[in-house]
Formats: sequence, C-alpha cells, structure tokens
Amino acid sequence: MSAHTQTAEKGQNTTLLCQESYVCSGTDEAIFECDECRSLQCQRCEEELHQPERLRNHERTRIRPGHVPYCDSCKGANGNIMHASMTGSRQIAAVRCQVCKINLCVECQKRTHAGGNRRKHPVTVYHAGKAQEQEEEEGMDEETKRRKMTEKVVSFLLVDETEEIQVRNEEDFIKKLDCSPEQHLKVVSIFGNTGDGKSHTLNHTFFCGREVFKTSPAQESCTVGVWAAYDPVRKVVVIDTEGLLGATVNLSQRTRLLLKVLAISDLVIYRTRADRLHNDLFKFLGDASEAYLKHFTKELKATTARCGLDVPLSTLGPGVIIFHETVYTKLLGSDHPSEVPEKLIQDRFRKLSCFPEAFSSIHYKGTRTYNPPTDFSGLRRAVEQQLENNTTRSPRQPGVIYKALKALSDRFSGEIPDDQMAHSSFFPDEYFTCSSVCLSCGCGCKKSMNHAKEGVPHESKSRCRYSHQYDNRVYTCKACYERGMEVSVVPKTSASTDSPWLGLAKYAWSGYVIECPNCGVVYRSRQYWFGNQDPVNTVVRTEIEHVWPGTDGFLKDNNNAAQRLLDGMNFMAQSVSELSLGPTKAVTSWLTDQIAPAYWKPNSQILSCKKCSTPFKDNDTKHHCRACGEGFCDGCSSKTRPVPERGWGPAPVRVCDNCYENRGIQLDVAELPSDEEGGTLIARKVGEAVQNTLGAVVTAMDIPLGLVKDAARPAYWVPDHEILHCHNCRKEFSIKLSKHHCRACGQGFCDECSHDRRAVPSRGWDHPVRVCFNCNKKPGDL
Repeated sequence: MSAHTQTAEKGQNTTLLCQESYVCSGTDEAIFECDECRSLQCQRCEEELHQPERLRNHERTRIRPGHVPYCDSCKGANGNIMHASMTGSRQIAAVRCQVCKINLCVECQKRTHAGGNRRKHPVTVYHAGKAQEQEEEEGMDEETKRRKMTEKVVSFLLVDETEEIQVRNEEDFIKKLDCSPEQHLKVVSIFGNTGDGKSHTLNHTFFCGREVFKTSPAQESCTVGVWAAYDPVRKVVVIDTEGLLGATVNLSQRTRLLLKVLAISDLVIYRTRADRLHNDLFKFLGDASEAYLKHFTKELKATTARCGLDVPLSTLGPGVIIFHETVYTKLLGSDHPSEVPEKLIQDRFRKLSCFPEAFSSIHYKGTRTYNPPTDFSGLRRAVEQQLENNTTRSPRQPGVIYKALKALSDRFSGEIPDDQMAHSSFFPDEYFTCSSVCLSCGCGCKKSMNHAKEGVPHESKSRCRYSHQYDNRVYTCKACYERGMEVSVVPKTSASTDSPWLGLAKYAWSGYVIECPNCGVVYRSRQYWFGNQDPVNTVVRTEIEHVWPGTDGFLKDNNNAAQRLLDGMNFMAQSVSELSLGPTKAVTSWLTDQIAPAYWKPNSQILSCKKCSTPFKDNDTKHHCRACGEGFCDGCSSKTRPVPERGWGPAPVRVCDNCYENRGIQLDVAELPSDEEGGTLIARKVGEAVQNTLGAVVTAMDIPLGLVKDAARPAYWVPDHEILHCHNCRKEFSIKLSKHHCRACGQGFCDECSHDRRAVPSRGWDHPVRVCFNCNKKPGDL
C-alpha cells in the first residue's frame, strides 16, 4: 500500500494518497486522517470504513495542505504515549513503512527498523510543508522559538577603527541587517574596558549564546571598530564596540567614534567586571554627557531638518544600564537594602563633579558569579523593560539610523593633531571642534568640525591682536556706526561713480579714496595740498579680526591703478591690432610678392600647404621653400640647408621636407637664376634681415613689459612666476595658453575658466572686470 506516487519515493513532495485502498485501490487523494485507524483516507474509503456503529466515533481530522501525520509508534497502538514521554512532545512522522503500514519518526525508525528483516522494508518519505512547520513552531516553547529566529543572524563591520563607514549606502545597511526597510527598530550598544566580555554579554543577552559577535581568549582585542547585528526577536540593532584602555594607535579617533555610537543609541549597556565600581566609569559617562549636550544635540536637530526625516531624532541621550558583575564583593546597595542602587550611583557622580544630564535614565543591574557561567537573565529582563519604554526614545526605521550615523561621521571626522589632544577628559572639545588656529594670536576656532562645507565662517570668542605681517585691520564707517550700522569700507583707487579713465586721472591728482555705500566718498588721501589727516582719526573705526588659514588679509593694497592702466593699454593695443590685421596682411603679402624671386609662387595663389593641404587662415603665416618656391606651413618647411643652385648660400635657409630629402639632385642650367633674378634675390635677403631685426626689437620690448606687469600687480594677486597651471582646470600654462588673474581671489586662470565679468567692490574694482568661474558663483557683492 502506497501513500505517495512513485515520485514521492524518490524524495519529491507530492499529494498524499489514500493509505487504506478499501474502495479506491490507493489512487485517490487523502482527505482525512483517522487516529484510531492510524491511516490517511480518501473520501470514499472514510465513508465505507466508518459505517459500522463501533467505528463511527473514531477521531478524524481533515488534512490541510502540506500535512504530515504524527508518528504512530510514539502514540502507541491505542494512542498511548510511549516515546513521547522521552522526547517531551508528539513527534512528526518522517517515513511510512509500507509493510508494517505505520508512520514513524526518525527516532522510532531507528529503534524499530534498524535491524533484522525490517531494515529492508520499503518506506515512503514525508516532507513537511510550511503549514506543518508553523504547526510545529506553535508547539515550541519561547526559548526554542528565540533560538530558531536567531539561527541565521550574523554580525558585520559597521565602522572601522579610522571612523570610516563600511556600508555603501542606506540600502546596503538594510541588506546587511536582513530586516524590512519599514521595520521600526531601536539601537542597543555596549561600552566597557577591553577584556570585560562585552561581546560575550551581547551573545548571551540577545542571541541565546550563539557567537554572533566574535570572542577570543587571546590578549589582543577581538573587536576592532564597531560591529552590528539585528535581533529579530526584540526588533533592535545590537552594536558591539571596541573596548576602552586597549592598545590602539588611533586612541582619540576611537574615543570620538564611541560617542557617535552613543548618540544614535536608544539604550547603552556599560559592562564592568571590576569588584568595585571605578571612577573611570563615572568619568566616562560624565564626559560623554557633557560632550553630547555640547556638540551632538545641535547636530542631531540639524540632521533632522537637513535630511527631511519623518521621525525626529531625540535630542535627549539614551538610557544607560550599568551591568556590574562581581566575584568576591557584594553588589551595590546590598549592605543597605533601604537604599536604591541608582541613588548611590547619583551620589558618586555628584562627588566626582560629573553630571550625566544627557542620559534619559541610569539603571544599575548587578550579578554575583560564585561559579561560572554568568547569569544574564537579570540583564535580559532589564533590557527588555527599557526597550518597551517609548516615552523618550521611539523606534525608527533603519534608514533613519543610517542617516544619523552618516551625518555625524561626516561632521565629526578627520585627524586630531597630537598637540591639541587633552588627556584630562575622555571627550575633550578638540575631538569635535574645528582644528584651525588664528595665525595672528594663536587661538582656536570654536565651530564644529567641517563647518566650512556648509559655508559657515570660522569663529572665536577671544579677541585677536594686530599683526603687521597679516595687517588684520578692518575699517568701518564711523558715521554709519554712530547711526547703529556696521559697514565695512576699504581703500581703493577710485569711486564707484567714476569711469575707469576718470578714476585714474583723479587718483593721479588726489590719491586713493575710501567710499561708504551709504555716505559716499568719505576720504581722499591727497584731497588738500597739505594737512591731510589719517582716516583712522577722522572717518573710520579700526577693528582687529582673526586671520584663519586659507583666508586673505584685510587691508591689502587695493590701489590697482597701475594694473588698470596696463589693462586699458592692452585693450587699446589689442583693438588696434585686430582692426588693422586685415589691411596689414594684404599690404605685407603685396610687398613680399614684389621682392620675391621669380620662381616663388605668389602669395595670393597659395591657399593651402603644398604638402599637407591645410588651408591657410588669415592669421597663419605662409613660408616659401627656397629650393622649389612652393608655399608651405611652418610644420612642413621647418628644415634648413644651403641652396647654392638658387643663390642661397653658404648659410642654411628654409626648405620643404621633400627638397631637404632630395638635396643631391642638381638643377638644370636653364633653372639657374638669371642676373635679374639675382637682384630680386638680394632684395629678398634684405627684406628678411629687416623682418628679423624688427622681430628682435619687439621681443626685447616684451621683456621690460613683463617686469612692468609684475610691478603693477596688486598685493593680493599671486605672482606670475608662481602660477604654473590653471587654478581650476589644472592645465599647464605655455606660450600658447595665457594666464589671467581673477580680480576677486587673485589666483591665476586660463581664459576659459575666467571669462566672466563682474564688479569686485571689495578689491576696488567698481566696474565689471575679469573674475573666475568659482568667484562668479558667489552670491552678493564680491
């Protein structure tokens, strides 16, 4: 009698068939299971078998999809429990013996069919479906269910020891957690000294003792960086951290990383195995509370607004459970049953002048281990009780947890200089504030790290002192200050209402000016023939400001009259050159043809290079080969050699590549120059000598022009000899690529990266001048 088709005997899960074969011959699908008959029955067999009066009261159950019967041997022939008494529960059948016609579990099959002839009995294998597995799970106790739910949990490296996040993005974080993106979670982290068993504590508290977080008996720390795992039972992200007091190279970065983990946690377990609570515990929690309120509260609020999070990040810190394990000493408060341990902990904080105001709650949970292993049941109950409390910290989606950690890592990152490390505190301000130092007075910036990325300027609460090297004075209009306004003014060449040339003329006559946007021109340096007073004593106030690295000075020489004059002369020269280029070319070509030898091809007939066929443009120069007389470009006629057969010798002259290679071929007598051509040849040589002389004169004039340009350069401009490549696109400057200064920042750029025009009042350029691409994007006045 077969319960399955032939495919079922091969191990495939198919429909259960009738095991009675009373009416159907074993071909119909089984509908009922009868405990008394110990068989699966189809509809027809069930009706016929239970017609007799004595069989009508048999207990029959309708078969559900994926159903597998119970073991008959465990229940006994009359339903009495035999093997079930040893296993503690009814066992699901694994096979059905086709000879004995009974269902057997694995244990009963080994016990009854392991030897003798029964070993050769053919069997049919059952395969439990999902419905049967759910039914099996319903029969498990809570501890067994938890073990099964955490069987596949694995931990992963979340942040390494250098504070670099090891998950690519939010999706990767959710994938490694192996949870739903919509699942609301809380975060539980653990802190403590190295070797106190933090990883071991998490494994036994959340994962039924499975080694989800690595443990090791070695002296080296087995946890480096921050590791995370998901507990599907309590719906929490469990975070394991690197221990304090351990051997590490990046001590300051590790300490800062711990506070980032604390900031995203809802519950923190501080694990200690000291027989008495040390001051380091209270000092750590007190300093962490102070740093959290000082640096992280504001940043968490900004993260909520910047990331558009639906769930606000709590500005109140996590709850803390101090898990204290002792061996030889009593637990805290055991000597005084009337006093609560939490009250004694608060007294210790107060005596050490540490105030853990940032934490939402602090609880004490102790256990005394007379004989191993450690009892974690008390800690487990305390953790579950705190996780159920949502009054201060509510669960949130895993994407919100990742965004908060990413925002804190981006803000508080970077190396911490050794000279700024303060060892009197676990979390000194240097770990979270900007490392920039004023170049004039040496005081540090009090803003958060990486604040420049958001366009926030440096700031210091202390006053700066004047330094002649940096000239860190700032002028403000005295009249506006008396009216309740603070308006900065700078000395410059001309007023904003003057035209460029009129401003230069006034500057030559009456000197530089100080102009206020509200009051107009308030000072001219040479307004009178004598008796001109200093502006500080009359129209402006002086303030001393900090000089931060990477910033310009304040009262740099903005008198750009010399450079403006050079710019104007260059513009005029360029305009005249461009307008006269066409006529000059025409006249030059005509004069060249008049003194050219007869065998030269006229310039008007040379439209392209004879060799490479490149068309000549208006600015291109045509070159004649002294041997054949054809027109070539510079690249195809760069070779030189004497051409005595044409009268060019003994000095080398320009020839094309073909004539240079065929230098051994002699010309016919008819091709030799005549006396008339010889005179023309002399005229051509004289013309070339005049051109070379004029070219040398022009080149000689360019040299002092460069010196004049360097002398006329404003003080904030980078010198030309220091500019090797474009400040934006990094192209190297050459003869063909000219360098240009941005009138706002003073850096050197190519023409493509500085073709915008804009007024720069702060530098004394009141009319549109050349600015770079980056300065042009800045809002407001430059």
